[in-house]
Amino acid sequence: MFACAPGLPLPDGFLFGASTSAHQTEGGNTNSDWWQLEQHGAVAEPSGDAADSYHRWPVDIDLLAELGFTDYRFSIEWARIEPAPGCFSRAALAHYRRIVEYARERGMRPMVTLHHFTLPRWFAERGGWSAPDAVDRFARYVAATAPVIATDVEHVCTINEPNMVAALLPRVTAGGERPTGTGLPLPDPGLTRTLVEAHRAAVAAVRAISPTIRTGWSVASQGCQAVPGAEEVTAAYRHPREDVFLEAARQDDWIGVQAYTRTRIGPAGPLPVPEGAERTLTGWECYPDALGEALRHTAEVVGEVPIIVTENGIATADDRSRIAYTHRALDGLAEALADDLDIRGYFHWSALDTYEWGSFRPTFGLIAVEPETFLRVPKPSARWLGRIARSRTLPSAR
Repeated sequence: MFACAPGLPLPDGFLFGASTSAHQTEGGNTNSDWWQLEQHGAVAEPSGDAADSYHRWPVDIDLLAELGFTDYRFSIEWARIEPAPGCFSRAALAHYRRIVEYARERGMRPMVTLHHFTLPRWFAERGGWSAPDAVDRFARYVAATAPVIATDVEHVCTINEPNMVAALLPRVTAGGERPTGTGLPLPDPGLTRTLVEAHRAAVAAVRAISPTIRTGWSVASQGCQAVPGAEEVTAAYRHPREDVFLEAARQDDWIGVQAYTRTRIGPAGPLPVPEGAERTLTGWECYPDALGEALRHTAEVVGEVPIIVTENGIATADDRSRIAYTHRALDGLAEALADDLDIRGYFHWSALDTYEWGSFRPTFGLIAVEPETFLRVPKPSARWLGRIARSRTLPSAR
């Protein structure tokens, strides 16, 4: 059922890897805004040591390389690099530089994400993205990452899921629960404008560091599906939540797609998950076709900008379900490639079972992490997906 071949050969240079983020894996990120929220009870469960990847990152890279993956997407932590305004840690920069170098030594290409949800505490206390000089402060930080990204890094992601940042940040910082169902709040228009401006400033800063780095950002797909008669409502719902962020990427080197599930839209707005539908550990509908649909919608909006799948996966305790979900998602990717969509890579979320912004319960990882000893154990899904990465051939539905 899950054979890797015959199938569709991947294009030359296609990126095939797994993703992580700093706060979710490193542990001990004490100078970040999220750590402070955790300590004040704003989220259900604190991150603590997470997966201790701040110390165990060589093991993570070794495992991914041995499994057959060719690429590794990880984020660097602004709160560690700039722990106080204008004070840049040479030790933190050297730490992240070593990750880049080691990935290259193991034959893996690093994709570096500059901002993955968390902020330095001092930046958040000054108003975060709402502060008048937020864009300048972010651009200054990006410029300071030159020792990490100037060489050996071909792809940089400026901001992870800016549409989720603009929608959820006001609620999270107010101490509210992060929504897990349908009907995400509308992205704050002011934050949206600031994040687009910050992205453009970051792209300019990265290009000043090295014009050969290909720069973009990743957008969370809303997976909007209109029920009959709700097409106009669906378009109005989707545009501020997704399309405005895709439109901002039309001059970029690539656009990242992050797809997990769908949102069904009726005449009055988002509908609940269909009765009887399988749900994941996040409460989302298990809907693997979300990836293929997201790729096609993104291509319609961005035009000729190359696409990279920067996240796709499922929160489940049943690894057979992970394989089945990912197999169907890769079918959608293969079909999009066969239809000549310019897709340059696929990164699974996530490499490890990690901290999922308030809980360790939703397990997305290809690699299990024992919480007491931090022992890493690759799951069957990791070996299955690694074989696909090594074969450079996608399972094909055609």
